Amino acid sequence: MSPVGMYEQASISSQSTAEIAEQHAPLVKRIAYHLISKLPHTVDVADLIQEGMIGLLDASQNYNTEQGASFETYAGIRIRGAMLDEIRRNNWAPRSVHRKAREIAAVMQEIEQREGRNAQDSEVAEAFGISTSEYHQQLYNASGHQVFSLDELTDHDETLAQPIGKNESEPEQTVQKSGFRHALSEAIQTLPERERLMMSLYYNEELNLKEIGEVLNVSESRVSQIHSQTIIRLRSKLGDWVS
Repeated sequence: MSPVGMYEQASISSQSTAEIAEQHAPLVKRIAYHLISKLPHTVDVADLIQEGMIGLLDASQNYNTEQGASFETYAGIRIRGAMLDEIRRNNWAPRSVHRKAREIAAVMQEIEQREGRNAQDSEVAEAFGISTSEYHQQLYNASGHQVFSLDELTDHDETLAQPIGKNESEPEQTVQKSGFRHALSEAIQTLPERERLMMSLYYNEELNLKEIGEVLNVSESRVSQIHSQTIIRLRSKLGDWVS
């Protein structure tokens, strides 16, 4: 262990729970407010902060500089993971929303395989025997769930956390992850232009829905619909890679 690492390890070990919480509370709040900007109003930021503090304290008890990361990096992963676990445990989307999202993905896949191109809103709506506006409302209803789906889809936290305190993945698992990332990248490239732009603004530029709406010149609710449809479309394109 390097002298710097030994100092950081000793510093964390010597601090009380209250001192750790006070020193790193801004990190917990920063992560919570970054997440809440992408989540529906039904998610309470205070709940995320509370779970993040638990993740912080857990990180302080398990941190080891030999794992190859600074405490803030390690704690950040654990804090975010604790918040996402809280969101998963208190899933605000009813089962009907999950079921409808799967049904839309299946219809999209059928249309795209038949036509050899991306399914259009009107085609999906027609397949369900509903109007386009009714279809858009279903997408909006699913948007709260879908807003979180891409993080789950890419297994973000587990991928980041694996180098810290865990053995390297088995070769077979590594190949599977590499294959999935490649398939996801290819699927994104085949999205309609507006959906590709929305994904870039949302996940790369980290704009919120209101800001994306200003760029696309549509309402915030319409951005929610587009985002939901995009995630569903990606699931339909990825087929066996996702359940």
